[in-house]
Amino acid sequence: MRHCINCCIQLLPNSEHKQQAGCGGGPLHSHLECPACKGENKIVLRVDELLISSPFHYGAFPSNPSLTDGENPSDTKEHRHQPSVNNISYVKDYPSIKLIINSITARIEFTTRQLPDIEDLKKQELHMFSVIPSKFLPNSKSPCWYEEFTGRNTTDPYLTNSYVLYSKRFRSTFDALRKAFWGHLSHASGKHFRLRCLPRFYIIGQPKCGTTDLYDRLRLHPEVKFSAIKEPHWWTRKRFGIVRLRDGLRDRYPVEDYLDLFDLAAHQIHQGLQASSAEEQSRMTRIIIGEASASTMWDNNAWTFFYDNSTDGEPPFLTQDFIHAFQPDAKLIVMLRDPVERLYSDYLYFASSNKSADDFHEKVTEALQLFENCMLDYSLRACVYNNTLNNAMPVRLQVGLYAVYLLDWLTVFNKEQFLVLRLEDHASNVKYTMHRVFQFLNLGPLGEKQETLMTKSPASNARRPEDRNLGPMWPVTQKILQDFYGPFNARLAQVLADEAFAWKKT
Repeated sequence: MRHCINCCIQLLPNSEHKQQAGCGGGPLHSHLECPACKGENKIVLRVDELLISSPFHYGAFPSNPSLTDGENPSDTKEHRHQPSVNNISYVKDYPSIKLIINSITARIEFTTRQLPDIEDLKKQELHMFSVIPSKFLPNSKSPCWYEEFTGRNTTDPYLTNSYVLYSKRFRSTFDALRKAFWGHLSHASGKHFRLRCLPRFYIIGQPKCGTTDLYDRLRLHPEVKFSAIKEPHWWTRKRFGIVRLRDGLRDRYPVEDYLDLFDLAAHQIHQGLQASSAEEQSRMTRIIIGEASASTMWDNNAWTFFYDNSTDGEPPFLTQDFIHAFQPDAKLIVMLRDPVERLYSDYLYFASSNKSADDFHEKVTEALQLFENCMLDYSLRACVYNNTLNNAMPVRLQVGLYAVYLLDWLTVFNKEQFLVLRLEDHASNVKYTMHRVFQFLNLGPLGEKQETLMTKSPASNARRPEDRNLGPMWPVTQKILQDFYGPFNARLAQVLADEAFAWKKT
């Protein structure tokens, strides 16, 4: 029996569901005919005490998604705290959980997605296509263009910017941009023109994999300018009106609000384009703009609310389709880590209370049950991008399925446009990693003092002391997750032709 992928998943406490559906529970529980559903097309799942207050609430993650999604390289070091196993039942449960993982593994199929054509993309984002041109200035490394500014010199260009309206943290940044705005306009034939720019490169993921540390080091390079906000999350969230996942939808952020975030870099590039000396022109036009939202690679949760459902439950459009439509030559940086450790770090960072190895184990088991139930009826891609499932899982299991996301990005971008790094390598040799990034972005060399500052700076976004004191996950939990992620890691290593991405040595 197949179910509509966008139907709500009926979530009942285990005791209630046993009573109403004659359900025996257990790790292999699947969807049943349940009287509580009253004949409706709903998937009944065993979920103990899971309450979802909003369709945008990630179970145990009542967090603000605008917070940094990165991770400190020091968190990749081996845990020294080795607690004793305090619940032998977890080990006894392993065979039954292994059956769930085997069920999932048997259904894994990496299929090629069907690509939308450009006209379909335009129909979905008419305004965006009317604002961003198809061609950019040839003498700038970043994709920039001039557009007419019709306001007066007393006009506040950022008055309606949603990033300013919804966050007090960014108001001082925009105050500085506001003061400098009029001085960076170009004037011709009685009209005023402002330089608009998009990023030349994107750090697209993944959360808790070191993107914050990479961002903090890379922005020390004089040729690199990032958006005014480290993680705008515009392509994945803000353009759909998602500010916080738990708060539902607000007004959508127009593309102009996103472009405003690159005005500081645009001002400097404009200065170079207007400079009289060749040296000044060369220095400013070498500027390369970056953006570092760690949700870009994986988060397509909004698709069910804005795009017509496809017959097979797979999203008809993904974030990369729109980025590629405007920037087919964009450069993309991905930082990954062992997905087992990534998930535990993610749990420690986002869980609000009652964090423990026991709680993590139970949430992992629960998430695996939910994922298996989806895989019984739908394709791997449909489950990975299933908003209802992702909201229901108490840990973000899907974020570590790197191969699924990368393969979908490779359907529109060439492999040469990616630089895929491992946090483990970055943590052990920061200098080598940064040199790889410089070469990939064609950045100029740094002086000795600049390079020392960049590579010797303390790691960013360190794990909190109270989280470190919790120690590692249980060995049985680690084994369960290694079994689950193993086939996906193997596929990733095959795609990248690098066995290090299989994470067989942990």
